[in-house]
Amino acid sequence: MKRVIKMSKVWIAAFTFGVLLTGCGGASDSTDVSTGPGAGIAKPETGGAVVEPILPGAERSAVLSWSAPKSRANDQDIELYELDKYIISYGQDAESLDREVIVPGEGGVDMAHKISDLSTGTWYFSISVEDTDGLRSAPSGTVQKTFES
Repeated sequence: MKRVIKMSKVWIAAFTFGVLLTGCGGASDSTDVSTGPGAGIAKPETGGAVVEPILPGAERSAVLSWSAPKSRANDQDIELYELDKYIISYGQDAESLDREVIVPGEGGVDMAHKISDLSTGTWYFSISVEDTDGLRSAPSGTVQKTFES
């Protein structure tokens, strides 16, 4: 019987709403710039898009955060040690995420990864997880980040 990692609605929501999208060096009304836990977390906006002005020479980056899944598609529990890696797919076409970043799965329950050197425009991001047997989950819902020039 083939085991498939479950991307539960709760896990997808944790990824979607847990995405921290920042434009380093820029400021925006949509970003909480307070200090302490959660500082710099982008506030949700309609459609999941965040638009921030970027100062000349500033880094355009997106920091994605998520929580590890707790079960597979067949509702069997999955342990943290069974998670081999996370695959972040991204690109400027929501239908064709043509770039990937591999993040080792050994980071624990709450994970984050920063993607830098993004150009002006809208970027789309999705994440999946692969277990130690090579089984890969379906991708999460897509979130987006827009950088204006």
